[in-house]
Amino acid sequence: MSRIGRSPISLPSGVKVEISEGTVKVDGSLGSLSRTLPGEISVKQDGDTLVVQRQNDERMQRALHGLTRSLISNMVTGVTSGFTKELEIVGVGYRATAKGANLIELALGFSHPVVVNAPEGITFEVPSPTKIIVKGIDKEKVGQVAADIRKIRKPEPYKGKGVRYQGERVLRKAGKAAK
Repeated sequence: MSRIGRSPISLPSGVKVEISEGTVKVDGSLGSLSRTLPGEISVKQDGDTLVVQRQNDERMQRALHGLTRSLISNMVTGVTSGFTKELEIVGVGYRATAKGANLIELALGFSHPVVVNAPEGITFEVPSPTKIIVKGIDKEKVGQVAADIRKIRKPEPYKGKGVRYQGERVLRKAGKAAK
C-alpha cells in the first residue's frame, strides 16, 4: 500500500470539509478550494481526520492514491496558511515594480516593460526592486504563476542574469577564452 496514501490528513480547527460524490471541498480562514476525485478513489472523514482509500490494487489506482492524498493535504494547508514562492531578479537595471496587489511591471532588459497580471486568487508583493513574492491558497496556481514569471527571462549561464527562484543555483559557464 502507498505510504503517502494511507497516512491520514489531520484537519486543524476552523477547517470544514464537504465530501460529495466525486468532489472534495475544503473551507478555511483564507478561502475555499474544491477538487474532483479520480473515479475509484474515495475520501472518508473520521472526526478531525480525512482518510483516502482506493478500491483495488491496480497500477493506476496505486498511482492515484498517494497523489490524491497529497492534493487534499495541500488544499487543507492552503486554506489555513497559504503558499508563497519567492523570486529573485539578478542583473544591472533589472527590477520589478508593484502596480497594486494583482499587477507587477518588470524591467528585464527588453525594449519595453513587461506587465504581469495575477490570476484570480494570486497576489504579488515586491518588498525590494529585486524580489517578488507570489502568494495564494492554491499551490498549483502559485507555482505556475512563479514559473511563468521566471520564463520571461530565465537565468542565463554566463553572467547569471535573469529571474530565478529564491536560493536557486545557476550553473555558470566560462566565456570565450581570450588569446
